Formats: sequence, structure tokens, C-alpha cells
Amino acid sequence: MTKIWGKVCKGVAYSGALYLLAVMPRIMNRPDVRLFRKKYFAHRGLYNEAMKVPENSMAAFRRAVEAGYGIELDVQMTKDNIPVIFHDNTMERMCGVKSKVEDYTYEELAQFKLADSEEGIPRLEDMLALVSGRVPLIVEIKSETKNVSFCAVIDRMLRAYQGEYCIESFNPMVLLWFRRYHNSTIRGQLSSNFRFDGGYKSPIHFCMTHLLLNFFTAPDFIAYNHQFEEEPGRRICHWLYRHPAVAWTIRSKEELEKMSGKFDVFIFENFLP
Repeated sequence: MTKIWGKVCKGVAYSGALYLLAVMPRIMNRPDVRLFRKKYFAHRGLYNEAMKVPENSMAAFRRAVEAGYGIELDVQMTKDNIPVIFHDNTMERMCGVKSKVEDYTYEELAQFKLADSEEGIPRLEDMLALVSGRVPLIVEIKSETKNVSFCAVIDRMLRAYQGEYCIESFNPMVLLWFRRYHNSTIRGQLSSNFRFDGGYKSPIHFCMTHLLLNFFTAPDFIAYNHQFEEEPGRRICHWLYRHPAVAWTIRSKEELEKMSGKFDVFIFENFLP
């Protein structure tokens, strides 16, 4: 019996060590994350639907800069390989068509307006020129494919930008691309507890929930759905490995107060922190 318990204890110890290794973010040669001295980032800009200032619009970004908030934004690629700022997988909610951004050239996208406003879909290049380094940026790269070679286009644009920024993505392949081709970029793993947030649609969603791919992607911060802040992998990255913890998306002062002390940075919308 003693030998059996000894083997069980060794097995538990080995499993625990492997788990800590799997969720370990970047430890060596970590970049400077001073951009996170700004605690509050406006989700898709400081948008206000009642004022006809839609999300991810130039007007929303202008308002965020004027208010002094950092900005979180979403980048996708057009048919002619132009990085534009748009969140959804389809354009139905914001533009009234079921097509995708990637189905159009940028010139063709110019015909659409956002959410019954006069605002169009911005180019990343134009947004960067507008912000001009005045507030830090969290650039979410939207991708659901294994082929993320388009990251090279976004990376060239961000390298030329004279301001503080980081990138983040749900897609681990995006983080792997930056680890290989521009390792000094501050990169973050976006995630949630997919068991309760849409379900495990693949083994990848299980791994992402528990951050088991961190060893390969080496993120510099974790941006996690604040509703599942107790997920062990997230807490280990924050408290054991001392990496910045970013909460998405905070929608009230009550939520902000509840999450205070559990996260370092807060992506917010629909109120002013």
C-alpha cells in the first residue's frame, strides 16, 4: 500500500509540474509592458450608439483619445489585403449584410456605413495616424484559420507606428507568428472559459480555456473574460508568474469594483470608469 501511495504522489507531482510548465507565459527576455500603466482601455473605442458614434469607428477612437483612455480595437483583412478595423465575423449586425469583410476590397467596403451612422469602416493605417501615440493601443487580431501569414502586413504597419501598442488574439497561431517573426512585440492570449461560454467546439477550445498552449505561444499577458476570473490557469499566470492580467469586458462600475484587485487592466464599455 505504501508503494502504491508513493507512486500516486509522484504521479500527482509530475502532473502538477507539467501543468505549471504548460501554462507558463514568457519568462525570459520579457518586453517592457509600461503601456499597462494605463489601467482603462475603451472597448472598440469610446463609442456611444445614442450619439451615432458606433464601435470601431474613427469618431469612437477620437473620443477615447480626447478622454485620455487607452483603446482596444479589432483588425481584420480585406480581400485586397488591407488591414481594417471591424469586430464581427460577418457584417450583418453593423452594416446589414451577411457578407464578411474579407469578401470585399477596401474600395468596395467604403460603400458601407456603421450602424445607421455616417461613419465608415476605418483602415488601421488611418486609425494609427489619428491616435499618433497619444494613448496606448491593444490591437486584437481577428483570425479563425491556421494560415496567419497576413500578420506580416499588420506587423509592418505597427513597426512604423510611433506609439505604444500590444497585440492580442484568441488564435494561438497569431501569437506563434509574432514569437517567430517579431518576438519583441508585446503579445497577449485572449481567452474565456469556453465550457460555459459557447462550449468546447474542439480540443483547442479546451486548451485555450486552461491556457495549456502558453508554453508554445509565450504570451506576455492574459486577457480573460472577467466572468470566469477564478480559472486556475489565469490565476497562476497572474499571481505565480506575475504577468499582467487584463479583464474583458467590464460594463458597469459595479463590475469594475468587483474585479478590482483581481486584474491589473480593464477593457470597458457603456460607462466611464
